[in-house]
Amino acid sequence: MRCNNCKYLIILNILTVITFGTCAQALAADIPKRKSGLWEIKMQIDGAKNTGAILQCIDQDNDTLLQQLEAKAKASCRVMEIKYLGKKVTVHSVCRFGATTITTDAEFRGSFDTAYKGEIKTSYTPQIRGKSRTRVSMDAKWISPCLPGQKPGDVILPNNKSFNTNEMLQQQ
Repeated sequence: MRCNNCKYLIILNILTVITFGTCAQALAADIPKRKSGLWEIKMQIDGAKNTGAILQCIDQDNDTLLQQLEAKAKASCRVMEIKYLGKKVTVHSVCRFGATTITTDAEFRGSFDTAYKGEIKTSYTPQIRGKSRTRVSMDAKWISPCLPGQKPGDVILPNNKSFNTNEMLQQQ
């Protein structure tokens, strides 16, 4: 079975982890946007070696392109529920990725403008790469203005590889 929106789902999944929940930011005007500048995002994937923090340069316009991507990916999702309660956001989604159904339940807590913590639990039916479940814990905080030469959307991975989410999304 061919997945027409697979590339959007893959990118959305990566960006959801990096940005704490694309859907939450895209759909809720009442949730504060992250402060412009450099964010440090520490993630721990259950059963995996801790590889270090991701750094992301953002500005207040970052989420516009993410909203466009979410709309494209949503065509493959039969469920997309987002709930807000004070300083807590929960996300539940059920999406198709080729022949696999991906169910995600996430909870994020914090001020969201300068710091937040999250947990993302995902199940795959049938398995993807031998895994039926993943659990990711994250801790994100604003650390400074973006570094000289950085532009909004720049992401630096723990292995020092980098990419720009805005440029990547514009190519879609």
